[in-house]
Parts: sequence; structure tokens; C-alpha cells
Amino acid sequence: MTLPNSVHSAALSPNLILFSVIGFIVLAALLLATILLLKKLLRTESGSAAEARAKADTENPSAFMAASVQGVIEKLRAQEKELARLHMLAQERAQESERLTEEMTRNMPTGLLLVNATGAISSTNPAAEEALGQKPLRYRSYTEILGEDSGLSQMLTACLRDGKTFQRGEVEHFTTAGEMRRLGVTISPIYRPTRAAVRRLVSDPPTQSESKVGGALCLMSDLTELTALQKQVRWKENLAALGEMSAGIAHEFKNALATISGYAQMIRSEIPDGETRDSAERILDQTRALTHVVTEFLRFAKPLEISCETLPMQPLVEHVVAEISEALPGCEIRWEGSFVEVPGDEALLRQALLNIARNGAEAAQAAGADPQILITGSVEELGQRTWQRICIADNGAGIPETDLPKIFLPFFTTKSDGTGLGLAIVQKITLQHGGSIEARNRAGGGTEFLLWLPLRQDVLPSLFPSQAAAI
Repeated sequence: MTLPNSVHSAALSPNLILFSVIGFIVLAALLLATILLLKKLLRTESGSAAEARAKADTENPSAFMAASVQGVIEKLRAQEKELARLHMLAQERAQESERLTEEMTRNMPTGLLLVNATGAISSTNPAAEEALGQKPLRYRSYTEILGEDSGLSQMLTACLRDGKTFQRGEVEHFTTAGEMRRLGVTISPIYRPTRAAVRRLVSDPPTQSESKVGGALCLMSDLTELTALQKQVRWKENLAALGEMSAGIAHEFKNALATISGYAQMIRSEIPDGETRDSAERILDQTRALTHVVTEFLRFAKPLEISCETLPMQPLVEHVVAEISEALPGCEIRWEGSFVEVPGDEALLRQALLNIARNGAEAAQAAGADPQILITGSVEELGQRTWQRICIADNGAGIPETDLPKIFLPFFTTKSDGTGLGLAIVQKITLQHGGSIEARNRAGGGTEFLLWLPLRQDVLPSLFPSQAAAI
């Protein structure tokens, strides 16, 4: 019996499936074997190429050297870039350090002078220019600025020449304007190694014997204000001690003078003309002179009671000029300049100006000249304060240089009939007003007194002018 075609096809399909699976497996195995063979061939060819290149490099020295040099150049370029970066960082640090050093030097309150071996100032700061009263200082010789005979110049010369060190020294410096300033200085030498020490390239720093002075470092402070304040404190302490002493003896002393004067008057009234009466008169004259001295002394010793009020100085000066002209008709006295209002006591300041003007006129008369007195006023800025400056000049013979530091001392006088208290009282009045006074000889002859009065009254003056008087 013959089967239908559909049944015959269903019987053959398992065989076809089996043959298809076997064929797929065979094809996959062949493909895998082909891939492995290709990898082996490629690896062999790569190794052969590397061996060939190595052999070529060995056989071609020029190419090998070129490759080596190229590698070294690339390393050097990398190191050059790193060195450039480090150099830039070091330069930035050096600039920052220099900037900080410059800022610190410029803003430090202590004056700084750096002098090289030739004597030229190589570095300075504003505080030094302010203390010395000159600018600019850099690149100028210190002897030109300070003067060859000044104390500071001599100290710098000894430091540069002998390597001498000065610690906490004090010198007086006169500015170009004629102001005297008290400076505290510290000077030390700057050493540099000699050529022999440099050639030896020693690891340790050279000793002082192996070095020479290459410059000097000078640090300075303006002590004028402090010195003036110390003098004022000492002066007030002396006044207090003097007041205590005078209070104990004044009563007994005046009583004794009154008793002597009383007996002298009795003798003079009871005895007619004769030698005894003349002696009584001389006793009375001496007792009156002693009474005047005691009165002036007590006035000087006791504390001043200042009536602090706003005082216009120009009318006060005009009143002093008129009073001197009336008391001394032969004296030519005038005033000029600017006078403003100051806080103070009118009576005391008038007494101070009268004492100075009268002393100047008497000094001119003693020198045989027609007295000429000039009172000059100006307003000046010194430190943080504004001052009324009053200059009273005369045409006398001047004051001996040995006497200038003593003229404000109590009881010092060069007059035969003087008490020595006039200028001492003037200085006391000035100090009580927070000011200062100085006396100096004029270049053309005569003497001038410089009075400085603050335009603002403080309990304790914070600054005195550099022309503070020696007490």
C-alpha cells in the first residue's frame, strides 16, 4: 500500500535535523581552529618585526644614538619646565618678602639708616627723615646731612672705621631749621667676608677676624618729647619741694625782717642826723630789699592759680608794647606777625612778656645801645598740635654761652641788684600753661626768647616743641 506524501515527509524530518546539527558543530570547530591559527601567525609576525627592529637598531648606531638623544632632550625639557616653575615660585616669594620688608621698614616708628662703607646712605625710612628734619636722605653722605663735627657723625665714623658698637646712646642733633632734637641711637657694624674667606668656601660662616666692616646700621628714636616731659616733671617736683621748704621758713623770716625794720625805724626817729642815723637808713634799705626777695621767692614757690580762659593774644601784646614804651621812653619796641587766641591767664602771660621785654631793654642799655625790642608772632604745627609762637628779640650784647643753660634757674642772675627770679617765674608761667620757653643768641647780636603756647589746653601736654628749654 502506498502512503501519502505528507506522511512520508514527516518520517524523514528527524534525520534532516540530526544532519543539520552535526554540520553546524563541524563548521564551528573549523572556525575556532582558523581563529587560533590566525592569532598564532600574528604573534609570530609581531615578534619577528620587533626582533627585526632591534636588529636594525643594533646594526644602525646613528639611529640608536638619535633615539637616545631625543629621549634625553625630552627629559631635559621636562626638567627645564619644572625648574622654570620653581624659579617663578622663588621669585614670587622673594618679591613678597621684599615687599613685606619694605612695608615694615617704612611703617616702623624707629628711624633707620643703612650706611655703606663709603659713607653713603643706601637705605632709610620716613621716621629717620622726620627725626633728622631732612629729606631725601638716600644716596647722600651722612657727613653732609649731619655735619662732620656732630655727635652722630662721630659715632658713625667710629663704627665704620673701627667696627665699634653703640647701644642706647643719646646725641643732640640740630636740623637745618635750627631746631635741637634729642635722639636715642643704636649703631652696629655690618661685616662682610674677605676674599680669602670666600675662596676657601668654608661651610661655617667667617669669623670677625676673617671679615671687614662693609657698612653700619643705625636705629634712632626722637626723645625730644620724652626729655621735655621728664624735665617738666622734675621741674614740678622741685617746685613742690621748694614750696614745702619755703612754707616752713617764710613766716619766721618775715617776722625777723619786720623786727629789724622796726628797731631801725625807732633808731632813725630818735637820733638826729649823724652816723648812727645813716646806719639805720642802710639797715632799712637792706630789710626792704630782703623783704622784696622773700616776697618774690614766695610768689615763685607757691602754686599758680591759673584762670584758664580764651585769651586773644594780639591785644595782650599791644598792651605790653604800650606799657614798656611808657615805662622806658628811650626804648623802641614794636610787634609784627600773627597772634591768635590761646587758653590761659591774662595777668600771668602779661607778666611773663613784660619780664622778658624789660630784661631785653635793660640788657641793651647795659651794652650801651639804644634799646630795640621786636615781638614777632606766628602759628605753627608741631607734632599733633598747633602752637602760638612768640619771639621777643633785643639788640643787646647777648648771653654768654656758659650762662645760657642757667638763666632759668632760681636765684641765678648777672645783675648786681637782681633777684634771679624773674626768668624763673616766666618759665614757671609758661610751663603751667602747657608750653615751653627757650633763650638763644642771635647771629647778628642780641638775644631772643622763644615762647610756645598751645592753642588747645590739655591736662598734661602730650608734646612739647623741639625747642624745649633746658631746665
